[in-house]
Amino acid sequence: MECRVTQLSPLQRLWLTETVRLREEHAGPLDDLEANRRARTSAGDLSTRLQNRALWLAERDGLLSAMQHWLQGARLALLVLAVLAVLSGAGLAFAALGDGQTPVNVFWALGSLLGLNLILLLSWVMGLLFAGNHGASLGRLWLWLSEKLARDAKAAQLAPALLLLLQRRKLNRWALGTLVNGLWLLAMLSALAMMLLLMATRRYGFIWETTILGADVFVAATRALGALPHWLGFGVPTVEMIRISNDTSLYNNELVRQAWAVWLVGVVLIYGVIPRLLLAALCLWRWKSGRNALQLDLNLPGYSQLRERLMPSSERLGVNDIAPEQLHNVQAGHSDLQTDGALIVAIELDDQHPWPPKLPATVKDAGILDSRESRQKLLEQMTRFPPARLAIACDPRRSPDRGSLALIGELARSASETRVWLLQAPPGQALDADRLGDWHTALQQLGLPFAASAPLNWLETGHD
Repeated sequence: MECRVTQLSPLQRLWLTETVRLREEHAGPLDDLEANRRARTSAGDLSTRLQNRALWLAERDGLLSAMQHWLQGARLALLVLAVLAVLSGAGLAFAALGDGQTPVNVFWALGSLLGLNLILLLSWVMGLLFAGNHGASLGRLWLWLSEKLARDAKAAQLAPALLLLLQRRKLNRWALGTLVNGLWLLAMLSALAMMLLLMATRRYGFIWETTILGADVFVAATRALGALPHWLGFGVPTVEMIRISNDTSLYNNELVRQAWAVWLVGVVLIYGVIPRLLLAALCLWRWKSGRNALQLDLNLPGYSQLRERLMPSSERLGVNDIAPEQLHNVQAGHSDLQTDGALIVAIELDDQHPWPPKLPATVKDAGILDSRESRQKLLEQMTRFPPARLAIACDPRRSPDRGSLALIGELARSASETRVWLLQAPPGQALDADRLGDWHTALQQLGLPFAASAPLNWLETGHD
């Protein structure tokens, strides 16, 4: 787990923490005894401990893998939208210029290339200034595609958590702005590239037509639109060229065609590509600067309730937490720290079982765990110094209750290898077959080996 967690970015750590909070808010508290203990031993402030706790729970419950699947789906969804943007831009250029068999009405072509883009750009700017959430439709489409492509049921919890996290600093507007303007930039670049390709391989003539407007209107509009491109080096048709383009018998002049082509390319570049480029860069800058300042809201109930458990002012004794409803499988060698030595421990033995047994010199006795204090002390110690081999002695005359099995699981997760020793009944007594069968079933579900004989040779040498 440690390797996977260290590869997470700060945003992903906060995201998973928020996801775990939402999950507990809707479904109730998780089985977090071991997660809390590990978070406490990791030190750091409350935010750091909350993140460490959430990351351990996310790894255990599959949320970390679900996030990786969601991110893969998000990248694939972004690729799909990018392909659609490229195809749409190329389609706009082809629709504006046609196949070259008929003259191109320059202002119709300009409207086809820039009209929708400029309308949506102005709409986005107005929404950003007055509402702050414009572009949500495209954002919802991307989130929906991401969830569908992730194909992980647990990934459904991730998108709401991410949105809530970003909304606290209003980063969603800049994230969506980067997405919207980036896709439109891609579409306009595609349109510009297709225009150049079509103009390089086909012969186009350009005209303008009107019924109620005079030629001076088109002259003024052409010169006004071409002023900024002309300042950057693009040519603008002369007044004479503009006027003769109204005559279908004269529009096919070579110089006139080239002048209109350069003007059209310059206008699309200046009013179509560059505004989207600048806005995408602005949104990306605001997104990155805001992302680096993201923090958890520690005043939320889900976090404030954990403060005493993760940063206790004093240890509470004598109160046992409710046993978990479902035990999680033990992963052998789960500890990421270097393991060494051998340890034997017993759980809730009575006076009929003498303890400790005669042990080899290399095996340490951790005593009998019969109180919350003794359990907590041993778990804290094993978190810092995990043993290579651990033997857990249990009295199979007792029922394998969920609390004992949860403790066995926690102990086993802190050692490289673990075996359970099911003690024999004291002289004159017999073990209940059904209860012994319950122990066998429970330990098999945990994935732990068990035996009725003391694994002392294994503890000393590592083999039977």
